[in-house]
Amino acid sequence: MTLHEAINKLVKHEDLTFDETKAAHDELTSGIADATMIASYLTAMAAKGVKPQEIAGAADSLRRKALPFDPQAKVLEVVGTGGDHSDSFNISTTSMFVIAAAGVKIAKHGNRAASSKSGAADVLEALGFDINATPEKSAQLLKAYNFCFLFAQKYHPSMRFVGPARKELGFPTIFNLIGPLANPARPTYELLGVYSEDLMQPMAEAISQLGVTSGMVIHGEDGLDEVTVTGPTDAIRIRDGQFEKLTLNPADYGIKIANKQELVGGTPAQNAQITRDVLAGRDTGAKRDAVIFNAGVALSLTGAAPTIQAGIDLARKTIESGAAIKRLDDALAVDHVEVSA
Repeated sequence: MTLHEAINKLVKHEDLTFDETKAAHDELTSGIADATMIASYLTAMAAKGVKPQEIAGAADSLRRKALPFDPQAKVLEVVGTGGDHSDSFNISTTSMFVIAAAGVKIAKHGNRAASSKSGAADVLEALGFDINATPEKSAQLLKAYNFCFLFAQKYHPSMRFVGPARKELGFPTIFNLIGPLANPARPTYELLGVYSEDLMQPMAEAISQLGVTSGMVIHGEDGLDEVTVTGPTDAIRIRDGQFEKLTLNPADYGIKIANKQELVGGTPAQNAQITRDVLAGRDTGAKRDAVIFNAGVALSLTGAAPTIQAGIDLARKTIESGAAIKRLDDALAVDHVEVSA
């Protein structure tokens, strides 16, 4: 299907199939489509309302055009859509070190901040990691330390063709949804946070179509795109194409209810210090609880822990033993770059 044909369907409020969306996005990000065609497609898709197979088809197109990355193992992804305007510290990025130290391979895909003060790339850079590492270097890091970071700007050069049109439009488009699904490592396991409850089922179906066999889509009732510690988190558990709705309550897992303000972070440098304080056991409050809760849920998705409670216990033990901060420091010893002030 050509981009022009896709637009004609969308303006009639007709849904595209997975393959039709993939073909449209192949053309959209080819450098051939002009700005008017790109804007028309994105506007028509937004007006119609995006469907799961369209999200998956678009993400698949982006993955196939990405810089190749072979993780050489089944990997986990822990990521959020962003857009929750919570200004929380980097919960999923901090959780990455706990998960890796607990024995699970995690390939985190992310970018600089868009709607917050500090994105995954920003805080990792502030910690001293080389966010522009080559695929070969990232694969070595994953093999040796169980984690790596794949910088979206580096892995998806085709996105430059749609950037100007997205900026001009000024409203969320399908690209706001596919970013978290475009991990070139093609994760088997995924904990995906979304900023709106309405996105939970479509995103759950989309990541299932993209090959996630064990995953969970989450949305905190406080608006957080993480498993929250301020109250309940709505969740959809994915197991081999089957979906189950759950509610995760901190108190059910022995986690103290916190105030949302306790999760607020700051600049990349401030968030890097928060990450260190949590991993080193110096911060024993709500921020640590949030990391333990998210890491625990993620560990349960991979089979490293048989239940969420067992995952939480493993995450807590991994921090208390010193393994989490050691994992960060050991990896930094081989991946360190100087950060400009």
